[in-house]
Amino acid sequence: MESSLGIEVDEPMAFSPLRDRLQADGSLKKHEQNSKLPGVKKDIEKLYEAVPQLGNVFKIKDKIGEGTFSSVYLATAQLQVGLEEKIALKHLIPTSHPIRIAAELQCLTVAGGRDNVMGVKYCFRKNDHVVIAMPYLEHESFLDILNSLSFQEVREYMFNLFKALKRIHQFGIVHRDVKPSNFLYNRRLKKYALVDFGLAQGTHDTKIELLKFVQSEAQQGSCSQNKSHVITGNKISLSGPAAPKEDGSVGLSVQRSVFGERNFNIHSSISHESPAVKLMKQSKTVDVLSRKLAAKKKAVSTKVMNSGVMKKSSSSCPASQTCDCYATDKVCSICLSRRQQVAPRAGTPGFRAPEVLTKCPDQTTAIDMWSAGVIFLSLLSGRYPFYKASDDLTALAQIMTIRGSRETIQAAKTFGKSILCSKEVPAQDLRKLCEKLRGIETNAPKLTSDTQGSAHDPTVSEKTDHKASHLKQTPQAQRSGNSLYKAHRNGCGGGFDANTTNLEGWDKVPDEAYDLLDKLLDLNPASRITAEEALLHPFFKDMSL
Repeated sequence: MESSLGIEVDEPMAFSPLRDRLQADGSLKKHEQNSKLPGVKKDIEKLYEAVPQLGNVFKIKDKIGEGTFSSVYLATAQLQVGLEEKIALKHLIPTSHPIRIAAELQCLTVAGGRDNVMGVKYCFRKNDHVVIAMPYLEHESFLDILNSLSFQEVREYMFNLFKALKRIHQFGIVHRDVKPSNFLYNRRLKKYALVDFGLAQGTHDTKIELLKFVQSEAQQGSCSQNKSHVITGNKISLSGPAAPKEDGSVGLSVQRSVFGERNFNIHSSISHESPAVKLMKQSKTVDVLSRKLAAKKKAVSTKVMNSGVMKKSSSSCPASQTCDCYATDKVCSICLSRRQQVAPRAGTPGFRAPEVLTKCPDQTTAIDMWSAGVIFLSLLSGRYPFYKASDDLTALAQIMTIRGSRETIQAAKTFGKSILCSKEVPAQDLRKLCEKLRGIETNAPKLTSDTQGSAHDPTVSEKTDHKASHLKQTPQAQRSGNSLYKAHRNGCGGGFDANTTNLEGWDKVPDEAYDLLDKLLDLNPASRITAEEALLHPFFKDMSL
């Protein structure tokens, strides 16, 4: 089986336009104002009608999140002692598969309730409407606080994220949608919660029994249904039913539901195509007719293909025949006759691991660790979202501009993919990249965590002060607080403001931070650091579990 994707790399393009930052996150702080919107009131009334028993227990205050598969409401429950308890009500859309709903509930009840993983209090059902009641954690929008976090707060944030990931990975749960809006953070109380297991899948040895059924159902459904998609320029169209499959295998970028973060701009994350990354107007995952039409489009200079065993379809040519269109601008009859490649690709654009983007069928908990690495990259660079791609091809090209094309090609071979790149792109130094984006220049030797942890030692303190004097904000950051690359055509969201940026600790970021980042963004999932290993990394050596 062969899957062909095309990218032509011209210049590095790794960051999203500044205009995209407003679509990245919402804020809970405005829920009082939004609760007055007629549409929100109408949705609350409909929920009461759909699940009448909610009215006997809760008073729904506001709608605080909305996505493709669910909506989240803020409610209060009357306690016996007279106090009110805040509750988050997650209303799953009626078209959700019963097994998927039951699996999400089982993840919450078995793995949730400790180690920063959200638990469940109650569950209500009326016909095909299901509402999950969970503890409500008041929290901040990631984008709102990104620039004001001290370096120590970043360490605590990542440490607690790894605690949550270690917990679910111990049960064989792959979250598949790790991102800031799914990891709630109460800065004042220092509380955290990993939420939204609507896309979760199980490992081969998962302890969540229902996830085994979810995975088997998804695989059977993918093989029995001939759903296809066509990528043409910046638009994606589906053939077959309009509703996306819950395992995410349909080639449509779907915005997942948001827990606690207000986001009413839910749509496919399609942005303007960069001149630096040109899409091939064809896809081997479409049906034969679509592929023949797509083959007339622009030539490809990069192909990602499956190097596994080729299988015959009902009208296929013998699998032993050699493909003669490799690295050319055509699609041969052998490739046209091969079956559609099936692999999970659920998740949020910008956080998908390389093995997900290249449709590797064997995906493990390592994909969650890649997503955690992207979050860490945003925290260290001060840019969110860091990656913003309209499709998987562009996303892969963006990863290449950071991690290097040669490294990406080599890593792809380890999970059965072959990549051809039109131009070699060198890997970037992660420290230099993050410091440049933060608007900080340093000529001083890199400090280690040993120096950071010895601030009370007079001799070390003197050295630290001397080195810190070499760190300064660039003129660009001092003047406007905007991105260093603001004038660059590929821009980057989430610029810095000198008035709101917290510089505490950022003048002495240890090498261990970038070593951990490098291990999280390991292109090879087999050698990528695990959550358990990350918690034992020297970066967290003075923090206890």
